Amino acid sequence: MTEAEFFEEIKAQFSQKLPLVVYRKPKEDTLCSIFQNEDSLLSVNNFEETGFVFAPFDQEGPVVLLRPDRCGKLPGYTPRAGCAKKGRRPVLSAHGKGFHLDLVRKGLSEIRSGVFDKVVLSRSFSMPTEAEPLDLFKNLVEKYQNAFCYLWYHPKVGMWLGATPEILLNVRNRTFTTMSLAGTQVYRGDENPEWGEKELTEQKYVTDYILDALKGRVDDLKHARTETVRAGKLLHLRTKISGRLKDSNLAEILSALHPTPAVCGLPKESTRKFIVSHEDYPREFYTGYLGELNFQVERKRNNRASNPEVQVYKSISRQTTLFVNLRCLKLEGSEIKIYVGGGVTKESDPEKEWEETVSKSRTMLDIL
Repeated sequence: MTEAEFFEEIKAQFSQKLPLVVYRKPKEDTLCSIFQNEDSLLSVNNFEETGFVFAPFDQEGPVVLLRPDRCGKLPGYTPRAGCAKKGRRPVLSAHGKGFHLDLVRKGLSEIRSGVFDKVVLSRSFSMPTEAEPLDLFKNLVEKYQNAFCYLWYHPKVGMWLGATPEILLNVRNRTFTTMSLAGTQVYRGDENPEWGEKELTEQKYVTDYILDALKGRVDDLKHARTETVRAGKLLHLRTKISGRLKDSNLAEILSALHPTPAVCGLPKESTRKFIVSHEDYPREFYTGYLGELNFQVERKRNNRASNPEVQVYKSISRQTTLFVNLRCLKLEGSEIKIYVGGGVTKESDPEKEWEETVSKSRTMLDIL
């Protein structure tokens, strides 16, 4: 399939108002597309299904399943600079700053009172755009090679785009990996900078929560050293965690992990209630998760050229790869809604928390 054919198929699906997703995994050059042939709104029942899932922040909401009636791939895709129409750089407004500062102060008050240890507080803002969805997607792919970049559409739900650096869960057969990702600073040319106490504490909260949540549910649970990773113009702290599922308990593992302290807080239930009660908008799919559920992956068992007869033997594995829906936007006609947030701990300063959301908003603003 040529590049032109790949994107024409996507445009045809849009024109018929039928569900689709097009995406590129981190550090890969293959674009993948999935099309559902009719507009039924499907949901996951037990995570034994196969398809592309899109889950909201609120665990009570249904996990949308996009059935893979048709799939496409475009290997070796090289995005061209400046795919979207050129326009003026969006001007960041301070609208909503007062509310967000008060929200952070309320969170700090609850922390000091011992109600919870950390809470992730977010905001949204809207602005007009004339950009085409596919142009925005191409710009995401060009700018954020280390992120999972996607364009997702369902006529009964809406259109979302994003570039997220955080894996929620990767499972191949019974082996899984996940990560804790917390702490943020602007990249200034040094990929191994010093980190402050606030960011280090925040990262430890997330790592400890994930390890405790998985204890007893998986075998051979272990974690690697914490490292600094870059996502566009931002740096984060990351700790990889791995193990083996005991049985077919993917639904149980996802329930334990989502929403993580990186997008909700600690303890999970009290911070979730605070977020729902005090943020001035519904998060919907922001800070939810999305990705491939139970896809079959075919691999050769022997790649040595000296033994070609062995190459006919292939192994089939079942793989699930899910990402946390960070750095995203919702496209509604000629307007986009952008979502940003940050973790609040006892060391937080409201003004700095506001500035962190401004820095994070540039991930999406830079593609316009």
